[in-house]
Amino acid sequence: MNLVSNYGTLPLSYTDEGNLLLLDQRKLPYKTEYFDATFFENVCIAIKDMIVRGAPSIGCVAAFGLAMEAIRLAEKHKQKEDFLLALDEACLVLQATRPTAVNLMNATNVIKDKAHFLATKNTKEIADQLMLEAKRYMQESIDVNKKLSDYGVELVPQNASILTHCNAGSIAACGWGTALGVMRSAQMAGKNIQAFVGETRPRQQGARLTMWELNQDEIPATLICDTMTGHFMKAKSIDMIVVGADRICANGDTANKIGTYNLAVLAKHHNIPFYVAAPLSTFDPDLESGDLIPIELRDQSEVTHIADLDNQVSVTIENAKAHNPAFDVTPASLIHAFITEAGILRPPFKDSIATLGLARALLDKPVV
Repeated sequence: MNLVSNYGTLPLSYTDEGNLLLLDQRKLPYKTEYFDATFFENVCIAIKDMIVRGAPSIGCVAAFGLAMEAIRLAEKHKQKEDFLLALDEACLVLQATRPTAVNLMNATNVIKDKAHFLATKNTKEIADQLMLEAKRYMQESIDVNKKLSDYGVELVPQNASILTHCNAGSIAACGWGTALGVMRSAQMAGKNIQAFVGETRPRQQGARLTMWELNQDEIPATLICDTMTGHFMKAKSIDMIVVGADRICANGDTANKIGTYNLAVLAKHHNIPFYVAAPLSTFDPDLESGDLIPIELRDQSEVTHIADLDNQVSVTIENAKAHNPAFDVTPASLIHAFITEAGILRPPFKDSIATLGLARALLDKPVV
């Protein structure tokens, strides 16, 4: 099984036989294994247990998961009203798997709303259209991430050292990538960049996944502990910071992997530009500020233990108490700009983000 495309490594494959196969990101970089998410219950497990992760990739997998569930529901419910009711319930189950990433909500709502919009009462025809919509959604996600990455190149100085956090590459963003996509596009444009990669405790997405992807792209990368970032900024080793996002509010407050806020505060102190690369699907104009973003709390064992493939190795005393929020919120005041497929959004963010309603319909006209 090979999920490598012209855009990079894809996190999912929908086979001709109707199977949904996911690259198991828990196993990387040690093993390349695939998880069968053909059944709805397994799609939910894959999202919750971070077999698939990264907001855009979660959205694409959820779109396929809901469309596949629609095919099964169509066999059970011949009446459209019963079918739609069951589909709405399945949508809510999927949306509850990881509450912070807004792409999950957006993608599943796209599939659900399509079902309600279709005029036909034939549930099989509706389900077939939903699968086509899931495929369209994935291709759009790939194209969008390539487009935003190319816009980001203009922000990258020649020979830049770029610090990133967590993993926002092709496996997280269903194709080209967002933060890592900017790096890939910059390298291809001859910018001769190098990367600094925060390890990203507690699940080590930077150490395991970002280093793996940068190595594949032959971009020079240096792994550092999360606690070392201030040292390297003070030493003037970092020229800019680029991260992804899981939800961006109407005022620009941004939720991303825990530890992002720390970087933004340090960057502000050291006068280092801090950029967020994210597709329009990550923006949530219905939330006024980051105070309203639901923050996912994960099991404390992720902090008290380190995963060693299929084993858990304790790093502290027995029965240690830990707290494990998966995300933090970076205030808009610490962000220099957002890199999107509509162009570069600059402060004041309330105004530039408000233009996104128009930008969604006119993506060929950049917002500057």
